[in-house]
Amino acid sequence: MRKIRNWQMAGFVFTAIIGTFFHFLFDLTNESVVVALISPVNESIWEHIKLLSFPMFVFALLEYGFWGQEYSKFWCIKLKSIVIGIILIPVLYYTYSGIIGKSVDWVNIVIFFVAVGVVYFLETKLFLGNTSCKISSEYAFVMLCMIGIVFFVFTFYPPNIPLFEDPVSKTYGVKEKVNMKMELEDDR
Repeated sequence: MRKIRNWQMAGFVFTAIIGTFFHFLFDLTNESVVVALISPVNESIWEHIKLLSFPMFVFALLEYGFWGQEYSKFWCIKLKSIVIGIILIPVLYYTYSGIIGKSVDWVNIVIFFVAVGVVYFLETKLFLGNTSCKISSEYAFVMLCMIGIVFFVFTFYPPNIPLFEDPVSKTYGVKEKVNMKMELEDDR
């Protein structure tokens, strides 16, 4: 019981630190296409969900190597928690920005940390409780990998809906951002 709580606290810290670092990674790597797969390429809500989902998945792999095999429901619980985080970030963002009529950077940062905290708190409760999982751990792991693939695809081919729009540049995905940057350089 204590082991799980300690790992979950470590997961919160890991996800918060790595997610924060990932926010800047695309620009730090001179807009690396490989880094674009796991790091936000613009300021859209969709891209910022990567800040939670990929660090959580990496930490889950680490946890699984140390203690996860002891729990037959490990990947099912991880799937539930990551999906909750994927849903929680846009729900919180669109709720508050819809109420006040604008996006506030410091609130967006707080949303990330709150979402990470809520997800690890719920995940701890799921590990310590008698959680029922209707899907196998193997299937849950495959679903998590499929979610990662969806992120990869939508980084390059995002739908033209507000969730994927960069509110700063009004572009979608990495291709439009790179094209816009090239046009700006040509104009100089």
